Amino acid sequence: MPFWLDIAAFVIKALVIVAAIGGLAILVARLARSGDGDKDREIRIKSINDRYDDMRDALNAGLLEKKERKALIKARKKEAKARRGQPVGKRIFVLTFKGDLRATAVKNLGREIDAVLTVARPQADEVVVRIDSGGGTVTGYGLAAAEILRLRERRIKVTSSVDQVAASGGYMMACAADRIVAAPFAVVGSIGVVASVPNLHKLLKKNEIEYEDITAGEFKRTVSVLGEITPAGRDHFQGKLEAIHAAFKAHVAERRPNLDIARVANGDYWLARDALALGLVDEIVAGDELLFRVRDSARLYEVKWEARKTPLQQLLGGLGVAARRAADFAYGRAAGLA
Repeated sequence: MPFWLDIAAFVIKALVIVAAIGGLAILVARLARSGDGDKDREIRIKSINDRYDDMRDALNAGLLEKKERKALIKARKKEAKARRGQPVGKRIFVLTFKGDLRATAVKNLGREIDAVLTVARPQADEVVVRIDSGGGTVTGYGLAAAEILRLRERRIKVTSSVDQVAASGGYMMACAADRIVAAPFAVVGSIGVVASVPNLHKLLKKNEIEYEDITAGEFKRTVSVLGEITPAGRDHFQGKLEAIHAAFKAHVAERRPNLDIARVANGDYWLARDALALGLVDEIVAGDELLFRVRDSARLYEVKWEARKTPLQQLLGGLGVAARRAADFAYGRAAGLA
């Protein structure tokens, strides 16, 4: 009995320690996230070429004999030394935009474009924006498209790469680039505008509940969730949607003048392999393949505006690792003695 009590006591102590460390980590992490916006973020750049080289070297290490590996390492060092003395060739900066309804990633996109514009050479370098978005608010995606246009205005070539979806606002962004490439089964298009407004006025009226919107101005509130939607209010709201749709079509037509805008701007969407014939995309190729093709002719850099890891966050990461190890040790000790 004392033997099992010792085991139980050890496990309980280990769990208490892990729980205490985890609770402390959560508390401090919340405090760490309550910083002052941009001051807690930074631009980070990673060489995609180096990533390819690392993967190649890892495979070679397992496939080649010792002498062959040594010879290859020597050759790689010689190539790297030779490159250092050569002028900088074409550079491609890769940005990633993962969209949501409010296009909340637009701020990060703007900062990344700011960074690229400080170093990019007109008509020499290129930017690839990897877009994944089904669209959302007109204001958010209109701003995202405007950010991409900043690059074109400074004669930096821009390619939009779509692997899964660039629809509605996502396509508004994509067509701001010089060209659009997409994976075969990516979804593109949806050049239209929609507004869904549930209305509970009849339910309130049935239960004898009165609701009033007190406004100043004829069109201050034409459509609401609780108030009655009048024919005049509905027509006014429909007119606003039509105006936004007209602006969307004009934006697409200006950037892609060879499109039959009347045919594609009806709100429908297509797989990329079908959209190619319509002129909505320029080439069928997945984003990874697009970059892989040019790995030997250009320097590729992934650019991200992301949270800065403070010493405190690094400490929390270490505590998390320690907590996991303590839990694993306790589990292993209990299992081994069971």
